[in-house]
Amino acid sequence: MAGDSLDRAKQAVRMQVWDALTAADAVHDPSVHGRIPNFKGAEDAASRLAEHPAWDRADVVKAVPDKAQLPVRVRALEDGKTVYMAVPKLATPKPFYLLDPATLTIPPTEAAASRIAATIAPTVEVDAIRPLDLIVLGSVAVNRDGARIGKGAGYSDIEFALLTEAGLVTPETVVVTTVHALQVTETPIPTTEHDVSVDLIVTPDETVTCPNPHRPSGVDWSALTSAKIAAIPALVARQRTCPP
Repeated sequence: MAGDSLDRAKQAVRMQVWDALTAADAVHDPSVHGRIPNFKGAEDAASRLAEHPAWDRADVVKAVPDKAQLPVRVRALEDGKTVYMAVPKLATPKPFYLLDPATLTIPPTEAAASRIAATIAPTVEVDAIRPLDLIVLGSVAVNRDGARIGKGAGYSDIEFALLTEAGLVTPETVVVTTVHALQVTETPIPTTEHDVSVDLIVTPDETVTCPNPHRPSGVDWSALTSAKIAAIPALVARQRTCPP
């Protein structure tokens, strides 16, 4: 599928899900369009994830800063797990916040909020991150085979690629997304080589184990514009040290 056609197909899936969530009054925000849905029941999805064996095994978690995954970040800190969270748009040379439960001076419920984390958490370079046991993604839509799409900016895929190239994503790393049941769609989701799929889908009422999830091997430079690369210092540094 050509690039423009693929983008239109992905956007059609997003619109379908956003419209369904809106019709069901299933989100907290006045408008869900253009966002990772802050779905009702996110706390229950986080609790369900915390019951999974992969959660028990995880000491180090990388989580998105979206509101829907706030309960997951809170639970991780409460359970003594180290949490890394991306700086918005990966826009700084040290593109990840480090939330260490052993050094927090405020409650996890506060520290895990993205705006507060930005004021109290140190930032670290990719090479300073510990190997990741669990990666938590936000999604607009996801299929039971693990294919997923976000809101279209592509930052989660870039993060994943950088962390993979740094050796921080291993075959044992579990990738999960927490979503509302209406975000689990039967509509085919078109994907490319650089799109990350998930091992687990967790809704408030169900945990889905996905077969053969796809993991990109590294940065797909052909999918990035020069402007996008220039805006992300970690990509600039990677390009300088390991030219594509």
